[in-house]
Amino acid sequence: MKAIRQYEFGPAETLRYEEVPDPVPGEGQVLIEVAAAGVHLLDTTIRNGTSGGPFPLPQLPMTPGREVAGTVTATGPGADPSWTGKRVVAHLGMASGGYASLAVAAETSLHEIPGSLTAEAAVAMIGTGRTAVGILDAAGIEAGDVVLVPAAAGGLGSLFVQAARGAGAVAVGLAGGPEKVRQVQALGADIAVDYREPGWPDRVLAALDGRKPTVLLDGVGGEVGRAGVEMLDIGGRIVMFGWTSGEVTPFTSADIAAGSLSVVWITGPRMLKRYGGLRGLETQSLAEAAAGRLTPLVHPPFPLADAGAAHRALESRATTGKVVLVP
Repeated sequence: MKAIRQYEFGPAETLRYEEVPDPVPGEGQVLIEVAAAGVHLLDTTIRNGTSGGPFPLPQLPMTPGREVAGTVTATGPGADPSWTGKRVVAHLGMASGGYASLAVAAETSLHEIPGSLTAEAAVAMIGTGRTAVGILDAAGIEAGDVVLVPAAAGGLGSLFVQAARGAGAVAVGLAGGPEKVRQVQALGADIAVDYREPGWPDRVLAALDGRKPTVLLDGVGGEVGRAGVEMLDIGGRIVMFGWTSGEVTPFTSADIAAGSLSVVWITGPRMLKRYGGLRGLETQSLAEAAAGRLTPLVHPPFPLADAGAAHRALESRATTGKVVLVP
């Protein structure tokens, strides 16, 4: 089979497209012919060797990839043979072989793909979608809210805009560059603003005509996150889940007290230890997509052989929505 292999930590050029032996499913596992593999920003930090999130970095050599969708072609000992021939999607773990034409997954990780979803949509929802659902559960968005969404053209942000609109809230989407702003407008955002342009907070507040954001969904951090904190109404809610800018949003307890703000960090240990585990979020995420309530925005897929290009595009913020590899 074809797979991406990595023998050293470093830049995107360390990802090699190679011919490797086909994997064999073990006890309680299945073999999936991969139709789509998800690419996550965490994949790039693992590749660099700078972070494995809450988990240790993988041993090298390895094949990256956390999320796959495809068709089950074989089952291992102890796995239900009725899975064979079914379209499935699975989250494999931090760096568990998804960037390949064939992948092994635990039977317990499988979800049958709803008939209305493509492989690309399913793979977007099994990882990015489950995270979005967990964040939205913590945010508790209601009809009276004004929701500020940085990186609204990204995989998570595009889902947040849809969820805010679905709840009857006002969705304010921030994006970098005119094309991404148009994407956010197409998603249904009430207000879409280019945060790269000077004075963008003033334009947001002017468009809100006296209202202020009540919820900040902050996965960007840095100056954008700080501006979002300063814009919040009294009693506003900050839901934090990352810092793609390279810096966690800076604020102090004095800021929290002055605005009567509430703050929660939702990803990492808190989400991993949530009651019912992550599988419930995966099931909910796929159900939301199948019902048409959340439609993942998927970047035009990259060929598996171009995994390095996919990483470079993601790191340079040249993508919109979920990044996916196809064989």
